[in-house]
Amino acid sequence: MSRWGMAIDLDKCTACGACVSACKQENNVPPSDAAVTAMGRTLTWIQVVTDVEGTWPEVRQKQYPLLCLHCDNPPCIKVCPVSATYIDDEGIVGQIYNRCIGCRYCTNACPYSVKLFNWFDPKWPDGMDRRLNPDVSVRPRGVVEKCTFCHHRLQHAREETRAQGRSIQDVSYTPACVEACPAKAMTFGDLEDPKSDVTIAHESPRAFKLLDDLGTEPKVVYLHAEEGGE
Repeated sequence: MSRWGMAIDLDKCTACGACVSACKQENNVPPSDAAVTAMGRTLTWIQVVTDVEGTWPEVRQKQYPLLCLHCDNPPCIKVCPVSATYIDDEGIVGQIYNRCIGCRYCTNACPYSVKLFNWFDPKWPDGMDRRLNPDVSVRPRGVVEKCTFCHHRLQHAREETRAQGRSIQDVSYTPACVEACPAKAMTFGDLEDPKSDVTIAHESPRAFKLLDDLGTEPKVVYLHAEEGGE
């Protein structure tokens, strides 16, 4: 059984936002207009976060992509009264949109603020609706949305391996954000494979987990820039 995870190298990440755009295109996330943005209700499954540390003149700033960390001990699934969010056998924290009642308990329980409530009906500029991905549902207003590690791509990989009589390890399964990163800062793969690039990255002395002391056990780790360290 596979266990999917990711590593993001902050020494390579340029905060260009390509991962954000790729995620929106791949997962039918509607754009947010100026009015919605001003209300603080921008809908995006992955965002580039800026952290400022210290005070002038000793100030450090770092930017990094933040998405659902697909925790092994996710607090979000423990508070959902209708089991609309869950963790599967391969470690992916999923969301059943047509079961969600919009109570937003999970968004409050997530310490990383990566589960978002869609307040408005999805709308696209004229013509953009023709580029929607047929493999991903368009969510109705009033449900919680989040990163799924592009689970539909995993389903395609399973179908391909089943048809060809091969194992899932023989087929490339890569989320859109990882594929689009021009700096190759994002690594994705099976954490159960000790030789995979993502497993090696997780075991690097540069690797760290966000809010690790909370015990959420995220499967997305970050790698310190070479010159720094915490």
